Amino acid sequence: MAEQHTHHTHNTHNTHHAHGDHAGHAGHDHADHHGHDHGHPRGHDHGAGHAHHHHHHVPASFDRAFAIGITVNILFVAIEAFYGWKVNSLALLADAGHNLGDVAGLVLAWGGALAGKLRPDARYTYGWKRASILAAFANAGLLLVAMGSLAWEAIGRLSAPEATQGWTVMIVAGIGIFVNLGTALLFMRGRDDDLNIRGAYLHMASDAIVSAGVVVVGGLSLWLGWAWLDPVASLVIALVIVVGTWGLLRQSMRLMFDGVPEHIDLIAVRRQLEALPGVDRVHDLHVWATGTADVILTAHLVMPSGHPDDRFFETATHQLRDQFKIGHVTLQVLREPFMTLCEGDQ
Repeated sequence: MAEQHTHHTHNTHNTHHAHGDHAGHAGHDHADHHGHDHGHPRGHDHGAGHAHHHHHHVPASFDRAFAIGITVNILFVAIEAFYGWKVNSLALLADAGHNLGDVAGLVLAWGGALAGKLRPDARYTYGWKRASILAAFANAGLLLVAMGSLAWEAIGRLSAPEATQGWTVMIVAGIGIFVNLGTALLFMRGRDDDLNIRGAYLHMASDAIVSAGVVVVGGLSLWLGWAWLDPVASLVIALVIVVGTWGLLRQSMRLMFDGVPEHIDLIAVRRQLEALPGVDRVHDLHVWATGTADVILTAHLVMPSGHPDDRFFETATHQLRDQFKIGHVTLQVLREPFMTLCEGDQ
């Protein structure tokens, strides 16, 4: 059995990097590299084993964006629902219902983001970051249920379509374009780094498109007098939203079960580690997420020639961060493997 010891190297980064392309900014972070040896037995063979730990934080705050988005959308939902009821427009009521769902989604996303900021402790060593994953999943489920109810109502309305007041529908939905687009822009800078924020962004951006569609329907109804356009438009709206939401549901479910995040090619990660100088094999490679913006990697590197210096680990962790957006890396070096191989090991 190979003897081993642990050595931790912590890397602290400039935490302001959530806007723009994450990978593009990662290479420009200012870091203070320092090493600490913990509990090394006297006379220990440094070639026996080596563990390296690297942690990268992504602490972008969207509290102001959430507060503004929720407040504005609640006001708009009230206006849209009132006029949808007044002019008997199912498309307008459907859009109001969807916007109400998005308000709930924004509340969920904000709650998840706030919970994710809670500091780790002795019982929750990763903190509460997984709350953002649960929020994204609940957000997607909420939207799918709402759209199912909308589709059911629209199908019933097709058998007895009712005329609506086109001008009112167009004006109210036109306001919705600006409300939804403005809210989406508040979350645009975080859409590439955080699934939770991406969910908020995509929903509000899709709402802007949906509102534009309602404006078109109102115009066509006014021009052609086709009462069936309203329920048909509602079905189209529901379909568009379901298609857009399905990806969020699938990705959040994957993260809930510690799956490899969708943007990461595990085979490419393995090849990257195997290409490091001195690495013979890679065992126990695991990649998962503790939150919607926090990816973790652990792996055993089999290096018969013994442990490398700190520069090796600095290069490895920077490559994983820059190429795969993996911010929390723990690598353990062994002269020879001594543990049972995992299912994914070759």
